[in-house]
Amino acid sequence: QVQLVESGGGLVQPGGSLRLSCAASGFTFNRYAMRWYRQAPGKAREVVATIGSTGGSTNYVDSVKGRFTIFRDNTKSAAYLQMNSLKPEDTAVYFCNTVPSLGTYWGQGTQVTVSS
Repeated sequence: QVQLVESGGGLVQPGGSLRLSCAASGFTFNRYAMRWYRQAPGKAREVVATIGSTGGSTNYVDSVKGRFTIFRDNTKSAAYLQMNSLKPEDTAVYFCNTVPSLGTYWGQGTQVTVSS
């Protein structure tokens, strides 16, 4: 069955960095674009970054451009989100998913908290 396991979150000071990982299984990973989302308390889930199935194309929400980098390793069925220059407004639970999504499945997410 489809499984997406996010990891790498934590507590970091403003200006710090984190790398999130998304381990995928149960489907043919290299056939799908992948997307990172985040959901802050009391807010709707938003798209953060998207990467094509081969890694050749990427897109970012304006608020993270120049700070976040999405990449993938198809040999490991994994996607990543490198987050630099973190800001308090980046605090959220971060999720990964396929594009298009495979049904209604979502992983548990990983909490990122940016605070001094």
